Amino acid sequence: MRRLKVVASVALIAILATVAVPGPVGSRVPSPAATMDPDLFEQVEVAALARGTEMTINPQDPGARSAGSLDQGSTLVEPDPRSEPLLAPVRPAQPAAKAGSVSKNVWRHDGNISWYGPGLFGNGTACGQTLTKTLVGVAHRTLPCGTLVTFRYKGTTLTVPVVDRGPYVSGRTWDLTRGACAKLDHCFTGSIDWKFASGG
Repeated sequence: MRRLKVVASVALIAILATVAVPGPVGSRVPSPAATMDPDLFEQVEVAALARGTEMTINPQDPGARSAGSLDQGSTLVEPDPRSEPLLAPVRPAQPAAKAGSVSKNVWRHDGNISWYGPGLFGNGTACGQTLTKTLVGVAHRTLPCGTLVTFRYKGTTLTVPVVDRGPYVSGRTWDLTRGACAKLDHCFTGSIDWKFASGG
């Protein structure tokens, strides 16, 4: 019984293969030696194609500018400028901000700032300095080297330059060096306030 199923399966596959992949039986494969009958082709003048060929899209103003076909002597005319106003909505201008209410460089709160250094002291930073226990700086993934950032923690404020790349922990923006975290008394992972040093 099992052998009969195997033979039937193989036969079915063979039949499907002949149907799905037709071979050269009954079809003619082009060959370089075969010649074409010249009576099968008709000479066509390219200029004749432009004469009287119907447009596939009806013109929006039938009869006003064209009859829907182009000849060699046809002239294309630009549409007249729009005289009626556009139907776009007119929105009132936004109200001006009140004096003293806009601050471009506000303190931002970061709830996940850390520090780094142990095991890396003596290595070079991405900004060309040597990482030491006393180097005061911060690591950031994209800010240019030397960008000054001010940090504030429990009344202590410290302005430091970007000296390295990092942090390499998901969801974290800043990594203080050992020197910076010691001056801020923030050598742990936790909250801190920060802002860019330039601009107020």
